Amino acid sequence: MKKYYALFILPAFFVTTRAQNLPSISDVVNKKYETVTVYTTAENTNFRLSKTESHKFKKADQALETEVSIFVDPRQTFQTLTGIGGAITDSSAEVFAKLNDENKKKFLEAYFDKDKGIGYSLLRTTIHSSDFSSASYTYIKEGDKSLKTFSIDHDKKYRIPLIKKAMAMAGDQMLLYASPWSPPAFMKSNGSMLKGGSLLPEYYTNWATYYTKFIKAYEKEGMPIWGITIQNEPMANQRWESCIYTAEEERDFLKNHLGPIMEKEGLGDKKIIVWDHNRDLINDRANVIFNDPEAAKYVWGIGFHWYETWAGGDPMFENVRKVKESFPDVNLIFTEGCVESFDAAKFEFWPNAERYGRSIINDFNSGTVAWTDWNILLDHKGGPNHVENFCFAPVHANTETNELIFTPSFYYLGHFSKFIRPDAKRISTATSRSVLSSTSFINKDNQMVTVVMNSTDNTITYNLLVDKKKVEINIPAHAMQSLVY
Repeated sequence: MKKYYALFILPAFFVTTRAQNLPSISDVVNKKYETVTVYTTAENTNFRLSKTESHKFKKADQALETEVSIFVDPRQTFQTLTGIGGAITDSSAEVFAKLNDENKKKFLEAYFDKDKGIGYSLLRTTIHSSDFSSASYTYIKEGDKSLKTFSIDHDKKYRIPLIKKAMAMAGDQMLLYASPWSPPAFMKSNGSMLKGGSLLPEYYTNWATYYTKFIKAYEKEGMPIWGITIQNEPMANQRWESCIYTAEEERDFLKNHLGPIMEKEGLGDKKIIVWDHNRDLINDRANVIFNDPEAAKYVWGIGFHWYETWAGGDPMFENVRKVKESFPDVNLIFTEGCVESFDAAKFEFWPNAERYGRSIINDFNSGTVAWTDWNILLDHKGGPNHVENFCFAPVHANTETNELIFTPSFYYLGHFSKFIRPDAKRISTATSRSVLSSTSFINKDNQMVTVVMNSTDNTITYNLLVDKKKVEINIPAHAMQSLVY
């Protein structure tokens, strides 16, 4: 299969006058909004976030059952978007450091420049090591209960320089949050950072203080920390860095230690995110933590991943919706997803991209306010990873040939992050046939964006209907489109 390794850069699309309020329906269909511009990424074509069509609205008749239609109603608004982005891990930063200057510039622009690239506005990083590090490490000497030896010097070689470059290019809309994979070994029941174990109760205060030291150290280096998650995948006993918290243990650690200590240290404004694991058990975690007012008062939101499909079956999007139904004031944030089981022959494997598209559309339609990919960059072997848990990233670098490989997943992510900007409002969107999936947002500058995915083997003609106006559009087989109007 032909590989598309080149980066396709888009020109900036028009920007309308900024406004504080959402437009009325009459605004949407007046001359300022009369044209729909279509950007397309499609399998077996050269389309990669390419401007492919432009249409003018015309008067719409009654929609017919024989047609495929997408109905958008900007009068019905839902959650406000916080951001879309990915993770800068040790592995991503180590691979980036091996690129030549030309590819470093190309890579940074591709991800973080909103005009030349896809405009990421959200970053996740790790609190010391994860499996996507070259080795396990912490910020203290083993056994240092007082945390006197705390230092982030390890991160200053690779990770911090890349984070700073990304934040500088993205500008003031970039948010950074951090997650730990495991406490230091001496704080755990199994005496190891790897293979699960749990945080020993006598170290709850020490470990909570560790988060505050991390935040202050990073902010001293000029990187504001927007928030933290309590524990990456707290119900996963992995062969790499991991730590188990039951729902009650996470609740009590938050309520009695982390929340109060963050406030005591002047960090009460930082967002605290619970769970940070798969959709399958998210409802149980939400019920335990959010039904306890003394714990819930410290929480900004609940994070989730997409790996519940490891046991078979479909993604549990309905569970995310049920959390929002039960706790409407809690923010939902997708904190990690990647395609597992790396295979270098599958850089252009289209179902990988469609997994992203399906998840992002359904997660947003379930009320999610932010969406975070995993590693933004890995090498041509899916690493480095100190336990050989090699995975895909949207962008890979062949460190032997100094070649950047932009996979279809990168472009599918870009259909959202480039056009749907922070503070956008999701608006009502429905499709008349299951062959298409779709979501829509309205940006603060009144520009509307509808994203449409076709995962079938056929080209589909569909109508986009906004109030009493419509346009007719063709979407190729296995394609994603962003409609900007």
